[in-house]
Amino acid sequence: MSSPSPSTTMDNGKLQQFMAKILSDFGGAASSILVYLGDKLGLYKAMSDFGKPITSQELASLTGTSERYIREWLANQAAGGYLIYDPSSQRYTLPFEQAQVLANENSPVYAIGGFQVMMSLYRDEAKILGAFKTGKGIAWGDHDKDLFEGTGKFARLLYTANLANSWIPALDNGRVEHRLKERGLKVADIGCGYGISTILMAKAYPNSKFYGFDNHPASIEYARNKAREEGLGEDRIQFEVASSTNFPLLTEDVSSGLTSSDERQEAEGYDLIAFFDCLHDMEDPQRAAAHALKTLKPDGTVMIVEPFANDKLEDNLNPTGRMMYAASTMVCVPASLSQNGPALGAQAGEAGILQVVKAGGFKRFRRATQTPFNIVYEAKP
Repeated sequence: MSSPSPSTTMDNGKLQQFMAKILSDFGGAASSILVYLGDKLGLYKAMSDFGKPITSQELASLTGTSERYIREWLANQAAGGYLIYDPSSQRYTLPFEQAQVLANENSPVYAIGGFQVMMSLYRDEAKILGAFKTGKGIAWGDHDKDLFEGTGKFARLLYTANLANSWIPALDNGRVEHRLKERGLKVADIGCGYGISTILMAKAYPNSKFYGFDNHPASIEYARNKAREEGLGEDRIQFEVASSTNFPLLTEDVSSGLTSSDERQEAEGYDLIAFFDCLHDMEDPQRAAAHALKTLKPDGTVMIVEPFANDKLEDNLNPTGRMMYAASTMVCVPASLSQNGPALGAQAGEAGILQVVKAGGFKRFRRATQTPFNIVYEAKP
C-alpha cells in the first residue's frame, strides 16, 4: 500500500467531506437491513393501519415482537427520516407519503422490492467474491431467492407507472397501442421473470394474447400462479420455460410438439416482442435479437426496455448510475458471464444496444421514449 509522498498535503476539508459521505453510506447500508426486517415483521403495515402516532409498546403488541428491539428500530427509522418522532409524547408517525413507499403494496411507488434485492446481494457475497477472483459468472437462478421476488416488486413499481401509460403508446407513433386495443395482437415477453410485465400488458389490453418466456423454471411457475390469481386464463396469457434464443413461435407448439415451418412462422409471427430490462444480461444478445427477428411478423415491432444509461461512462457518474453499476457488477455481468456471454452490463447505453440490434438483422432502431430509470428502444425489420 503506497503512502502519500512528502510533498502531499492533506486537504482536511475534502477529507471531512468524504468521511461524511462514508458515514451516510454506512447508515444507509445498515438501515436497509432494518427496512427489510420492518417489512418482514409487518411493522410499516401495522403503523399505517394504526392510523395515528404510536409508541414502541403499542407497535410491539400489535406485531407480536419484542418492545426493546422495536424501540431501537423506531429510533433508527426516525434518524433516517423514514418516521417522525414526537419527543413530548414519545410516539412515532409513519407519514402518508412514506406509507405509500413502504406499506402500500398497491401503490405505484411501493419500493420494498429494492430492499429485498439488497438483502439477496448481502447473502450472495461469497458467490460474488468468488466471481471476482475467478472471472466466472453467477447464473440468475443461482442467486438468493429474494433477488427474484424483489426484482419483481421493483419492476412492478416502474412498469405500473409507465408501461401502458407512456411506453407502449410511444411505439410506432401510437399504432402498436391502437392495434393492441382494437385488433388484438400476439405479444411475446422474453425474459419475463415473475411475469409482472406480461400480466400488466394482458390486463391493459384484453383483446390481445400474451406469451411469457423465461429460462428460470421457478419464475415461470410463479408467473403462472400469479396470472391465475389475477383471473387471467390461458386464452389470454401463457407462460413457458424457454430461452431468448429458442422461444417458440406459439406456446401451443410446445405443448403439441409441433415445429412451425418458415411459411407458418411468417404467417403467425408475433406482432410485438418485448425485452424488459434483460437483453443486456443475456448470454448471446445478438442471437436473441436475431431470433426475435425470425419470429416477428414483417410489420411487427420489438420493444427493448433498458436501464437508463448514457453512452459515456463519465456521463453516468451520478446517483442513478451508481445504483445501476452496483446492480450490474453483482447481477447483470455475472448472469451473462455464467453463459460465456459478452457481459454488456446494465449501463450498455444506446450505442451498445444499437450494435446488438443491428447485428441481429434489424434495419430500423430508435429511442422511443425514456424515464429517469429506463430507456425504451424500438426495433423494426
